[in-house]
Amino acid sequence: MERSNKSALNFPNVSRSYDATRSRVRFWGYDRSIEILFFVEAAALRKLHPDMNDAEENVLRVFDAALERIHEAADKAYVRGRKGTHAYNLAVEDF
Repeated sequence: MERSNKSALNFPNVSRSYDATRSRVRFWGYDRSIEILFFVEAAALRKLHPDMNDAEENVLRVFDAALERIHEAADKAYVRGRKGTHAYNLAVEDF
């Protein structure tokens, strides 16, 4: 599947979950019918909200508040990603 410079991603699934073991939030995007998995590192969320602590409720609240920026970062990561990759990690440098 060839990709143009513009992503075909959409984010209709509002589900997200916190992985405390790896300090990251998991969420999903879709390119047509293909599900793409994304992770946002807690350190990246802390860059967006420096006072964030690692409590699950707090991490998810920061994630929800920054959702538009997170989707933009996911879109960029997906466009520059490798063909056939279905999982992306968003780190500090992505924001």
